[in-house]
Amino acid sequence: MLDGKRIVVVMPAYRAGRTLEATVRDLPAGVVDDTVLVDDASDDDTVAIARSLGLTVLLHPMNRGYGANQKTCYRAALDRGADVVVMVHPDYQYDPRLVTAMAGMVTSGVYDLVLGSRIIGGGALAGGMPRWKYVANRALTLVQNLLLGAKMSEYHSGYRAFSRALLEALPWADNSDDFVFDNELLAQAIVGGHRVGEVSVPTRYFAEASSIGFARSVRYGLGVLGVSFQGALARSGLRVSRRFRGIVARRASP
Repeated sequence: MLDGKRIVVVMPAYRAGRTLEATVRDLPAGVVDDTVLVDDASDDDTVAIARSLGLTVLLHPMNRGYGANQKTCYRAALDRGADVVVMVHPDYQYDPRLVTAMAGMVTSGVYDLVLGSRIIGGGALAGGMPRWKYVANRALTLVQNLLLGAKMSEYHSGYRAFSRALLEALPWADNSDDFVFDNELLAQAIVGGHRVGEVSVPTRYFAEASSIGFARSVRYGLGVLGVSFQGALARSGLRVSRRFRGIVARRASP
């Protein structure tokens, strides 16, 4: 509990056996009420380790993708009475000790969504982020800020805290089952006028940490640009795609 609110951590997992125990060990005791791990058909010992740690474990019988994994995570967290949902990757790339700070920014009522930013504080490259990924991150973020009318330090962090109200308001269930899901949800929050905050988070890049390769990163980048252009059109009222239709209607209502 934090500020009287129930905090549920969700972990979208795929081949996280080597790093899961360290991630769970660093979750703040006394703050996290429940931890739900959704395994996307891993072929290692992720599930066995998760169960040995006492986590709530849900299984995908076949690999459905990162976005589909998050959808299962958020449904499960809401079903388990979460007031705040914090997504923590079980690959130990993001520091789990900052769950308290991120959840607190939501329980305070100041923000609806909080991102752990690798860019604030300048620690991304020091933490081992490949330089080509850093350059792509900065370029995409610049374009996205221009299109969406925001001033985010980055859009691509996988460390996020959500209020229950935000997850119940956004149509994320209809979003992609792939990596672009993260950006679709964030663009929906921004276009919908929800309050989005950031906190500096150090990251670790190492062999066991999950990462997508160059070819898939290019596909992700193109998807991100497509979502951002759709968001810009929705903000201007020129064309409201299905992804933003209900959001724009709610924002326009008195």
